Amino acid sequence: MSDNRLDYSKYRYEKAKEDLETARKNFQDGFYAAANNRAYYSVFHAIRSILILDWFDSKKHSGVISRFREAYIKTGILPDKCLMQ
Repeated sequence: MSDNRLDYSKYRYEKAKEDLETARKNFQDGFYAAANNRAYYSVFHAIRSILILDWFDSKKHSGVISRFREAYIKTGILPDKCLMQ
């Protein structure tokens, strides 16, 4: 695996963790819309951290979601019951 991809993956994972922590703090402080936004971006960055390991990248949310569903949900690697219907 390219060290560059691994570095990108680690960077995005750290960004996901940072956004999740911000979401928690916003929620505790009563900033629910901001908490929801940061939680969404935490998931977005976490998914991008996985997809870069498969040589896929996109800044568009629709592209990231589509590729993740195709590569991990439809293949059964991750169960679809964990997703909101």
